[in-house]
Amino acid sequence: MLHSPACERNKGPILAMLQDWLPEGAQVLEIGSGSGQHAAFFCGQVPELVWQPSEREGVLAMLQAQLVTPNPIPLAFGARLLPPIPLDVTEAGQWPHQSFDAVFTANTCHIMPALALPQLLAGAARVLVPGGLLLLYGPFHDRGVHTAASNIAFDEHLRSLDPAMGVRDAVELQEQGAALGLQPLADVAMPANNRTLIFQQAALNASRLQP
Repeated sequence: MLHSPACERNKGPILAMLQDWLPEGAQVLEIGSGSGQHAAFFCGQVPELVWQPSEREGVLAMLQAQLVTPNPIPLAFGARLLPPIPLDVTEAGQWPHQSFDAVFTANTCHIMPALALPQLLAGAARVLVPGGLLLLYGPFHDRGVHTAASNIAFDEHLRSLDPAMGVRDAVELQEQGAALGLQPLADVAMPANNRTLIFQQAALNASRLQP
């Protein structure tokens, strides 16, 4: 079974951030659900939440096994944890045809190749409802300026494993998002030198989404 110590460490702070930003009864698409720990935890804590996990084909079977256990995952009142779907952000045909109030992903931007990030942003822009939110959690730098020495070391470690990986530039992502109609809305400081970059689908009049 998959298990992520990082998910266990960060699930509480991420939950608090989501509770600040998501509307009641939000329908959320998670990109790169991994072990499913976030999906199960959030649905166990937030009433009426509808959570759509997703993963790439090669990992999807493990995620499905993780979420389909002999003992049902305890859910908050009215919450729904949907069966995971296959989703590679670089494959336009794999993006769902339905709309979501939010798209969330944690610790995937520095794992994806840099060339996949514009496709992540474009796909999110297509599936978000007017005023919907894209939330990117993880370490980021600003034009090469890191927020902590630990992030510099992490960036170097990632690039030593695969030159296509690395801590991403928040400013560049915000500029790319704005060009696609995803307006940068907030940059939320998180524990362990992480951040959550929040974008809003450009069709406004969505004051209900403000924390």
